[in-house]
Amino acid sequence: MDMSMQISHESIYQYLYILPRGELKRTLTEALRQEYKYRHQRKKGINAEETRGKIANMLSIEERPAEIADRTVPGHWEGDLILGKYQRSALGTLVERTTRYTILVPLGAQKDAVSVRHAYAAAFQSIPAELKKSLTYDQGKEMSEHQQFTIDTDIKVYFAHPGSPWERGTNKNTYGLIRQYFPKDTDFSTVSLEQIKEAQRSLNDRPRAVLDYLKPDEVFNYLVALKV
Repeated sequence: MDMSMQISHESIYQYLYILPRGELKRTLTEALRQEYKYRHQRKKGINAEETRGKIANMLSIEERPAEIADRTVPGHWEGDLILGKYQRSALGTLVERTTRYTILVPLGAQKDAVSVRHAYAAAFQSIPAELKKSLTYDQGKEMSEHQQFTIDTDIKVYFAHPGSPWERGTNKNTYGLIRQYFPKDTDFSTVSLEQIKEAQRSLNDRPRAVLDYLKPDEVFNYLVALKV
């Protein structure tokens, strides 16, 4: 074999798409990982990550340890934004997967990535290290500073697949409860800190069937006392 002879993957794709005809072409394209009938040219001079609108250097939910998925170990959280009226304001939500303990993070009109990073990091400051291991989030641009957030808090961030709300089911279920306090037309820039904290206290003082009708506060504080 002549090792000096090399061929690029792009040349192989072009051969498969351009030269074969009929049954041979169908058979060859079906063998590809993505069975496109036509070859799509890649755009040059544009960052591929920006083109797809993805956040750089994401850790996929597929890389998340099994202990997070089955809720056997507490300290793993889910996060999201609840958008206010005209999507001009927001409220951050952080929910612990095992206890359903909820933290509401005031953001108001400051919902950019830097503001969200600072606000979430501040919200986690009062949580014991044993109970802040990871955060699962959607691919919203407000979490594009996830790497710095991890440096600041030592909390790893895993990203769910787009359009897969069931991958953050705890947060989505809590979303419905939060909307009882803050309807869809709420302007969070006019909601006071005390109103937000009162809603948080009420949510965590609410018995949950999934916790055998214990309150999130009770279960979470028990774990804090144990120093898990």
